[in-house]
Amino acid sequence: MSAPTVAHPLRIGPFVSDTPVVLAPMAGITNPGFRRLCREQGAGFYVCEMITSRGIVEKNPLTFRMIEFDADEHPRSMQLYGVDPTAMGLAVRMIVERDLADHIDMNFGCPVPKVTRRGGGAALPYKRKLFERIVRAAVDNAGSVPVTVKMRIGIDDERHTYLDAARRAADAGVAAVALHARTAAQRYSGTADWSAVARLRDAMPAELPVLGNGDIFSASDALAMVAQTGCDGVVVGRGCLGRPWLFGDLEAAFAGRPLPEPPDLGRVTATMRRHAELLIEHMGDHKGIRDMRKHIAWYLKGFPVGSELRRSLGLVSSLDELDELLAQLDPAIPFPAEADGPRGRQGSAGRVVLPEHWLDDPDDPSVPLGAELEHSGG
Repeated sequence: MSAPTVAHPLRIGPFVSDTPVVLAPMAGITNPGFRRLCREQGAGFYVCEMITSRGIVEKNPLTFRMIEFDADEHPRSMQLYGVDPTAMGLAVRMIVERDLADHIDMNFGCPVPKVTRRGGGAALPYKRKLFERIVRAAVDNAGSVPVTVKMRIGIDDERHTYLDAARRAADAGVAAVALHARTAAQRYSGTADWSAVARLRDAMPAELPVLGNGDIFSASDALAMVAQTGCDGVVVGRGCLGRPWLFGDLEAAFAGRPLPEPPDLGRVTATMRRHAELLIEHMGDHKGIRDMRKHIAWYLKGFPVGSELRRSLGLVSSLDELDELLAQLDPAIPFPAEADGPRGRQGSAGRVVLPEHWLDDPDDPSVPLGAELEHSGG
């Protein structure tokens, strides 16, 4: 199979994007400011940070502050986390009745210990009956709002769950299935196994979109995944950290157009300035500029920037100070080749932390004690 010159549009329920790309929800990253920055670069579906079903049902003020979308953001895509079918059903019903979102993406892929030790995220599909009940509770209460699921290959190399879970999700009526082609034990280390995406595409009904996730760091990576797996689109996470223009590259690549020239340092700093403005608009002066700090190293990866200037940028405390520091950079420096490739957290593989006796009976549908997360955002 050769790489496509023009991609098929991606349909999620009634919503269609000519560019078959989804921004992965990332805790502390995919807030309204970052989503707007990415939407300004190219088309696709842009998903907010994780929202917990418990937070919605209990009307947690922090949760409801996080459910924020721009007036022109469409569709409004929300990622929802939960481990209790009853709470999930109630939360989805509230989302629909209050018109809080147009699309719900369910989180069954998070590998972090604070989530898996409660039986959530990537741990949950192992409990296949509980998983099925949660997905059905969401779909049954969603009405016309499409529900999608995102998952991993499984807990570890001995416990692959994705094919069974995807079949159950498809039978429940989800609008799409996305697979991060790593196990929970891998976390973000090693290499994604794209062959799992191909197996999932082959196992699913042709009309159900299957999306691939993992190691999409460039437009060529996205085209290669579609070519190698036959998947219907890609989910991009860490690849866009410090590179929101990746969505413009992806739009061009899937349309069969030449890619834009990589940005020189002048364009990168202009994008950084825009990002900071949007964060401040969303969070306020103090919180917005502090949140910007973590993005700066990603933006400047590979560029010849002195250690003292990098340190000052990492401690920036106002938009004026950011302007003064960015003015010290040479805008003509071309985009460095060493800025390509993996970015963001990688870490190392390790044992998955699970609730006690979690692996004893995969058909046990009971909700683990204390499983629901109180706070949204991951």
